[in-house]
Amino acid sequence: MVKKKIQKTNAIRLVEQKKIDYIEHEYAWSEEDLGTGHVSEQVKIEPARIFKTLVAVGNKTGPIVAVIPGNHELDLKKIAKASGNKKVEMLHLRDLEATTGYIRGGCSPIGMKKLFPTFVDASAKNFEKIAISAGRRGLQMEIAPDAIIELTRGQFVELTL
Repeated sequence: MVKKKIQKTNAIRLVEQKKIDYIEHEYAWSEEDLGTGHVSEQVKIEPARIFKTLVAVGNKTGPIVAVIPGNHELDLKKIAKASGNKKVEMLHLRDLEATTGYIRGGCSPIGMKKLFPTFVDASAKNFEKIAISAGRRGLQMEIAPDAIIELTRGQFVELTL
């Protein structure tokens, strides 16, 4: 049996270049269900370990990246404070690909077009590995939270409501 080769994304290339351990999970996705519940069922990882990547815009810093548990909501006041902004709003979806190089449902905090200020919810430290998008829809990677911090020059902060 021939194993299907997974097309490398910027996120995977960067992780491999730095020789960081990770596990790929490919799964069937649909436009109607890009939520973490669906991902959890497909890749057989508990929902608490599946994190989503959100991009916001601060009035002083411009784009900022938040990595939070998929079953939680981002607290804009908390990320504003952590990033040194007075006001933060979510990046318009139409600007996501031009800003990050990724599309909705496939946005990874690793390997964006630029290195934006990145904040990972402190709850990630409770796990040896968390699952994040590997840079395209239908592809997740399990990776150590500290590795995400290293690759993005990020920091752990309380980010959820």
